[in-house]
Amino acid sequence: MTTTLALDLGTKTGWAVGSKNSGVTASGTQNFTPRRFDGGGMRFLRFRRWLDEINESVDVGEISFEEVRRHQGVDAAHAYGGFLAHLTAWAEERKIPYQGVPVGTIKSHATGKGNAGKSQMIAAMVAKGHHPGDDNEADALAILYWAMDQSGG
Repeated sequence: MTTTLALDLGTKTGWAVGSKNSGVTASGTQNFTPRRFDGGGMRFLRFRRWLDEINESVDVGEISFEEVRRHQGVDAAHAYGGFLAHLTAWAEERKIPYQGVPVGTIKSHATGKGNAGKSQMIAAMVAKGHHPGDDNEADALAILYWAMDQSGG
């Protein structure tokens, strides 16, 4: 049984873990907003420490993440790129396979519409019995359901 970690990368990273056998076991949102006296790389160091904590508790077997090709702004693009670089390096160091999933693929799988909005994504996860705290958690849950359906993980 392979445990999948699903991530909606960003300053407020949505996450979900589970497997095909056990279903969704946990989900949430982790906030990596820089603190007042943080240097430029501290959010990414906190992100890597958080990945270590997740891996210690669930033994991550594979990772699926939202593959974003277009961002609303430069800051969002820079943050996403930093999180993606640290995630892939972290996974490579541990020999954990990872894959990016296009935004439209996730939305279509969850709602039947490739251009579904945030409220539709949240509603789709509520319909599956979850109570996501925000759209980031809803997206991570949707990524996890996609990954479990695709890989059998």
